[in-house]
Amino acid sequence: MDKYLTYSVVERKDPKNPEVQGKFYAQAQARGEAGIRELSQRIQQMCTVTRADVMAVLIALEDVVADSLANGEIVRLGELGSLQVSLSGSGSILKEDYHDGLIEKSRILFRGGRTLTNMLGTLKFQKVEQKYTKEDTEPLP
Repeated sequence: MDKYLTYSVVERKDPKNPEVQGKFYAQAQARGEAGIRELSQRIQQMCTVTRADVMAVLIALEDVVADSLANGEIVRLGELGSLQVSLSGSGSILKEDYHDGLIEKSRILFRGGRTLTNMLGTLKFQKVEQKYTKEDTEPLP
């Protein structure tokens, strides 16, 4: 059975030029979520360990990854990809004047590895209606 990534077509306006007609782009539509229980059930069906064992490993992985990232390490998850902390903020003219108060935001970067990159190359797409519109999210009068 073929798998299709669903998408809808949405208009996007240039925030710097909002009076100009926007352009239409594809926006991926989620079909649901796969939580840790669902993932552990799927993994159990593919190997010889129990769902409880898989969940224990995934929960421990979460803790170890968080600890490693906080320690400044790049976390490599084999062919799945890697995780790394990235920083952004204001700059200083002189190196000596820079201090950590100028760091405004930290985030986690994920770089997909070979397995995920190969998956992207095989995607098929199916157009669907947009789930939510701007009108759906505006407060009622």
